[in-house]
Amino acid sequence: MSAAAEPSRTVLLLNGPNLNLLGTRDPEQYGTVTLDEVERQVVALGVELGVEVVCAQSNSEGVMVDRIHAARHWAGVVLNPGAYAHYGIALRDAIDAVEVPVVEVHISNIYAREEFRHTSVTAPVAAGYVAGCGVFGYELALRAVLRRDAERRA
Repeated sequence: MSAAAEPSRTVLLLNGPNLNLLGTRDPEQYGTVTLDEVERQVVALGVELGVEVVCAQSNSEGVMVDRIHAARHWAGVVLNPGAYAHYGIALRDAIDAVEVPVVEVHISNIYAREEFRHTSVTAPVAAGYVAGCGVFGYELALRAVLRRDAERRA
């Protein structure tokens, strides 16, 4: 976060396991856009909308929990938990513990995939949920975080 940014005008974009391989991992399912490209697009949209977007990716659930805790006074979190959505109880508890809006995003439609992916343990405590829209879902999720943040501050 830059020195000039206010925490209340900062959003965390947090990507989970294997998302560092976007663009090369299963392009039929996830497309060919890289994580760097996604991050640049979301940061640019944040500039348009007047917020700073801080990007992070981790393959470790504990690191993701720490990032969410660190963003607890920010405007919110755009979160693609990856596979942790299906069994990441610590991640679920971190989302539930912070008072900022967390919007969960998945590139693919998890309901059109294997049955074990049909359940998200993190979605019930998220402020919103976007799935199956490709990387465009990140833009929708950022807009949703900002709307939810404005509602809670009103």
